[in-house]
Amino acid sequence: MKPTKRTTTTHLVAEANGFNMVYKETANQSGIQFTCGTQEPFPDASKEENVKNRRKSSYGEATISQHFTFSWMNGLLAKGANKPLNEDDIPDVGKEESAQHISRIFSNIIVKGNFPLTVSSICKAAFLLIWKKAALNATFGVLSVVASFVGAYLIKDFVGYLSAKAIETLAYRQWFFGSLQVYQKVLYLSSQSRQKHTSGEIINYVSVDIERIVNVAWYVNMVFMMPIQITLATYILWKNLGLGSLAGIATTAIIMLCNIPFTRIQKRLHARIMKAKDDRMDMTSEVIRSMKILKLQAWDIQYLRKLEYLRKGEHLWLWEFLRLKALLAFMFWGAPAVISIMTFASCILMGIPLTAGRVLSTLATVNILKEPIFSLPELLTAFAQGKVSADRIVSYLQEEEIRSDAIEEVAIDENEFSAEIDQGAFSWKTDAKIPTLQDIHVKIHKGMKVAVCGAVGSGKSSLLSCVLGEMPKVQGTVKVFGTKAYVPQSSWILSGTIRENILFGSPFETDRYERTIEACALVKDIGVFSDGDMTDIGERGTTMSGGQKQRIQIARAVYKDADVYLLDDPFSAVDPQTGRHLYKKCLMGVLRDKTVLYVTHQVEFLVDADLIMVMQNGRIAQAGKFQELQQNMAFGVIFGAHFCAVKQVCNAKGTSIYLSKHHAESEKVPSINESDAEKEISSKWQNTNMINCRQEVFRDNTEEGKLLQGEERENGYISKQVYWSYLTAARGGLFIPMIIAAQCFFQIFEVGSNYWMASACHPRTGSKSKMESTQFMVYVFISVGSALCILIRAVLVAVTGLLTSEKLLKSMMHCIFHAPMSFFDSTPTGRILNRASIDQSVLDLETASTLSESTFSVMQFLGTILIISYVSWPVLIIFIPSILICIRYQRYYSLTATELARLSGIQKAPILHHFGETFYGAAIIRAFRQEDRFYRSNLSLLDNHSRPWFHLMAAVEWLSFRMNLLCNFVFGFSLVLLVRLPQGFVNPSIGGLVVMYAWNLNTQLSEATRNISRAEANMISVERILQYTKLPSEAPTITEGSKPPMAWPEFGMISISNLEVRYAEHLPSVLKNITCVIPAEKTVGIVGRTGSGKSTLVQVLFRIVEPREGTIKIDSIDICKIGLHDLRSRICILPQDPVMFDGTIRGNLDPMNEYPDSRIWEVVDKCQLGNVVRSTEKKLDEIVIENGDNWSMGQRQLFCLGRILLRKSKILVLDEATASVDSATDRIIQEIIRQEFKDCTVLAIAHRMNTVIDSDLILVLGEEYDAPTKLLQREDSTFSKLTKEYSQQSQHFKSSTAMHRMVLTDLNTGKMELASGQAGW
Repeated sequence: MKPTKRTTTTHLVAEANGFNMVYKETANQSGIQFTCGTQEPFPDASKEENVKNRRKSSYGEATISQHFTFSWMNGLLAKGANKPLNEDDIPDVGKEESAQHISRIFSNIIVKGNFPLTVSSICKAAFLLIWKKAALNATFGVLSVVASFVGAYLIKDFVGYLSAKAIETLAYRQWFFGSLQVYQKVLYLSSQSRQKHTSGEIINYVSVDIERIVNVAWYVNMVFMMPIQITLATYILWKNLGLGSLAGIATTAIIMLCNIPFTRIQKRLHARIMKAKDDRMDMTSEVIRSMKILKLQAWDIQYLRKLEYLRKGEHLWLWEFLRLKALLAFMFWGAPAVISIMTFASCILMGIPLTAGRVLSTLATVNILKEPIFSLPELLTAFAQGKVSADRIVSYLQEEEIRSDAIEEVAIDENEFSAEIDQGAFSWKTDAKIPTLQDIHVKIHKGMKVAVCGAVGSGKSSLLSCVLGEMPKVQGTVKVFGTKAYVPQSSWILSGTIRENILFGSPFETDRYERTIEACALVKDIGVFSDGDMTDIGERGTTMSGGQKQRIQIARAVYKDADVYLLDDPFSAVDPQTGRHLYKKCLMGVLRDKTVLYVTHQVEFLVDADLIMVMQNGRIAQAGKFQELQQNMAFGVIFGAHFCAVKQVCNAKGTSIYLSKHHAESEKVPSINESDAEKEISSKWQNTNMINCRQEVFRDNTEEGKLLQGEERENGYISKQVYWSYLTAARGGLFIPMIIAAQCFFQIFEVGSNYWMASACHPRTGSKSKMESTQFMVYVFISVGSALCILIRAVLVAVTGLLTSEKLLKSMMHCIFHAPMSFFDSTPTGRILNRASIDQSVLDLETASTLSESTFSVMQFLGTILIISYVSWPVLIIFIPSILICIRYQRYYSLTATELARLSGIQKAPILHHFGETFYGAAIIRAFRQEDRFYRSNLSLLDNHSRPWFHLMAAVEWLSFRMNLLCNFVFGFSLVLLVRLPQGFVNPSIGGLVVMYAWNLNTQLSEATRNISRAEANMISVERILQYTKLPSEAPTITEGSKPPMAWPEFGMISISNLEVRYAEHLPSVLKNITCVIPAEKTVGIVGRTGSGKSTLVQVLFRIVEPREGTIKIDSIDICKIGLHDLRSRICILPQDPVMFDGTIRGNLDPMNEYPDSRIWEVVDKCQLGNVVRSTEKKLDEIVIENGDNWSMGQRQLFCLGRILLRKSKILVLDEATASVDSATDRIIQEIIRQEFKDCTVLAIAHRMNTVIDSDLILVLGEEYDAPTKLLQREDSTFSKLTKEYSQQSQHFKSSTAMHRMVLTDLNTGKMELASGQAGW
């Protein structure tokens, strides 16, 4: 039995404040001043526009009489009855209930009260926010209880519903309260804290834990009502039975006390459930975000099994919890019968006469006691769950944050410096014996271009993190003068358009914007999009190539017009021509007067730097200008490796012949100005065959052409098919008839026991004969039978609900894992996680119980009508039309309520998505000082969710109020009819029994209405999950009858014929008429401008994208005719984005557990990571956090190299595999690949010419395909011009022969080692 909607207002303020408290308290602790409390919750709109655009609030403008009757909902209900509602049809919630208003009020409470982050202080602050409405609500609740005991039903309902809206508002605010607080914490988590709390956990905090805390608000009234109910019931029993009531009172007390141990057990079980749910959501979140790499590596099925294994653990704890819940249901549903038995038994033993009046009065009083008896377990369960969730959130809120004193931000003024680090020591791990960075002394003057270089893991990115204030400071001072802009090594792109990502909250200025996109080489890219810079680029920029995403990031920083720019390896993801453009037009162009600190592995971008800092083992080993550093060992390794790379290109067969024809050009001293050859190449590449470029982002202006469309939802009533699918999911619906039969027998036994006692007693004096004891024993047996029916029913409901939940989750996850990548590109992660977290939690713990309770309450209501009709059939005159009116009202209400429930569920996904984006981009948000804007965006999203949710709760009250008025009329008519019937027509004892049942008619209908409403709302979650069980699927993982031989591919020859690829039918082809043969055991270098289709070709080879026309054959087997797992598991790929998963080093290298440690160590050593891994505490079991963020980008790339060395197949694809490592490491990796895969076919996509110059064949997509020697002999060849440009760079650098020899010796003998310190977290 659930709490009435009277507790709704407590619930709303609790939820509103939940977000707000975590947010505002953290701001207070961090010393950060937020102005968002006085700003509008719309990020880029003025106050006037916000006021103009706000919808009217029906609730806020309602009169007192409209509040009493809920008639302010009439307009929305009428609109919902005529058409499916959309977001714009729903009124606002009112200014006082808006997220912005609540955040400001709660912030004031926190600041004035100086509350610490503890559960008790949080509860106190929340109470101070809601105490006025809570007190008013409690008063109404107490009056309602008193009224129920004197029988004034009309007054009771009137007073009870008067409090309903107050509860609704309170609960609404409480939801905000939790969500805002958690969100702010996301903005300020320190690096160490982020290691403890993954994005999956945080999603659970928002989606599940806050909901659990909010649920406590629904039970607030019970705290006041329950003691009064029990006291009044005890008084009535004493007045009726005297000493005979003591046994019943004692039994009631014992039953109540039994809750204490059960509550402790429930609290423990709920904590275990939430821990298991965290683990599952961690992996789910990680898997959804990394689905592409899982499919490429053929690991998707393995990770699906891991998820299923985690779900098994969660399932066990859920079963323990539901089993206990079933036991409690048995105990407390059977409690009224036990109390009645003990009371009547004591009366018989004491010789107290049991008249019909006393029996019926006792039964009526015990019937009233049902509510506190039934509600107490749920109350304590809610409090236990709320306490666990509150502890989890408070623990999260108490995590360490980014320290406000990590850096000293100084106004730029006339100071000659832009950044200064004095005696700095920094460490990602505060308990580390040796800091990650130490002895850091840096002074950067205004306008300087400072380059940072060094080996993989030497601390380059960490140095930028120091300046940003992201890395914990051990000692020293850091000063930054002016504003900052930051470009991370891993691209962070927001869902939305190109323009929105570049502006990033800044106002649009045409001239400034055009200068930015030209400097960042985005003009041509934007020009080929049908929507230009308003093109929707999808979640995390999934429709863009790596180079395009990198340039959008750089454009975002340039447009910021900051004072200090921090660029982490900005040239790694782009081709050489684009890199030169960025360097000349952006770094040395629009940023010429700015201070720029940039990390790079490419030596050609070091020449013009004002200062070069060489990092080695967490220290600045050398610092100076390019010419000064050439003779130094630390820089010599980097410079020498690059010299070797250039020499390798120059000495390649055919290159020297080609270069001799252009000796004059090579003798010229190169400058930063673009040569004629560069201009020719750049022009040709930027205009090359636009039709054939990789334009996944081609769009049209129609809704169909948008990548991210609105979330799909059903319209109208919930489909019967949804109910049928749910009811038949577990054993084909075998248990449903058993549950209904158990309920029927329970009702028969319950009515029978009361009827037996009423008919057995004399109307005036009780019989003292022996027969009375016999009749009493019959009553006992009937009551025991009803209790057993409850036990059977409760167990069957728990089993059925959990089996159904399990089956639907498994079906949904299988469909998600087998969905094509186009689904993940067009579906925000928040939508998927919303179903896997919130909707699944509803299925696990609520749907079965609410559906069964709605069925049982309807059966009880109909049973009561049958009893009344049986005793007094004339009441059918009023019952039949009343039932028809009830059905009409219910259907009228359902049209609106179901749409509101759907919209409420849909609006949760953007909140989760916004949390995810904020979590991964927190460092960038902080660097750009955009915390307030993102906070206001979150407020706006919360209001979008709260509007349908708030009005859904109000719709339930609207219906309940009218249903109860109707019941009051029916009850009054029934009483009048019983009084007016001729004497003798009805046995007085039976007549009294009828009155007792009629007395509960109102309550039963109210319960039925609410339970049906809750069941419909919960069935929306079933509907949403069922949507994801019908997703389009990829080709089968295994195709029976078309399995390739075990040794396939034996040779590795790839034949491509007339290949045409497009990403959707309404988009143009991205690859067209591609025909070539890649011989077995040859290396093919694939080059082309960023976005030219290189990665698309790889995706087609792995059937991530299916070809529209043409064929690809490997060793004469058409890859489109075999299973996806057979294909992907036989080909290796080293992808452009190094993806690592939460776990250990061993788990990331060998997720299938196929290889012994000796083999894994061999691979780790080959990847130049042996010393690094051995220096860690746990060696191969060293932890890897989500995304591998505790390792540097280069180290992650090397770990990914280790995966392919373990798997080793006949065909290897390298997609910019060494873009994130320095030239020396690149040379070593290339040598390892040559040795390990010398008998394999290798497809190498690369921007570095030395990586592909010694390939057997070169493929320039859409242009040429031949041996490099032949291409170099053709002056009009794009490849030859690229080679010429690259080789000319050798003239930039001069160094001693001794240095060259020393470096070459170290490189060739493999003595060069990577830095042993981790550069990540």
